[in-house]
Amino acid sequence: MMVRMRAVVQRVNGASVVVDGETVGEIVGPGLCVLVGVTHEDTPEKAAQLARKLWSVRILEGEKSCSDLAAPLLVISQFTLYGDARKGRRPTWNAAAPGEIAEPLVDEVVARLRELGAHVETGRFGADMKVSLTNDGPFTVIVEV
Repeated sequence: MMVRMRAVVQRVNGASVVVDGETVGEIVGPGLCVLVGVTHEDTPEKAAQLARKLWSVRILEGEKSCSDLAAPLLVISQFTLYGDARKGRRPTWNAAAPGEIAEPLVDEVVARLRELGAHVETGRFGADMKVSLTNDGPFTVIVEV
């Protein structure tokens, strides 16, 4: 089974991320909250592909994309997207890339989105983050590249 770069994408009407009581990223109004997971085989090319997909996927109101509406994105790294709980009671994280591989690739997704013209807010890699959002719909999809 091929493991791919993965994102959980939620259509939101506002979202924020707080670290140690400080808001480090926030979007207001319609946009996307994106949780990004990176695995061992992911590359900068996969990060660029994911960025293009996130910028153009038509899941906002009226089948519009962030690029259509200049809608913001809140991008947060989340290694737990590769948790495997099929055996036992404790998930394993073997498929998740270690921080030294994952952090630059999440940064690459953000950089490529910004190059495309997106307003992007972020969490803080490796921090204990508190994410708040108003899911619009609710509407949540998984995107893999």
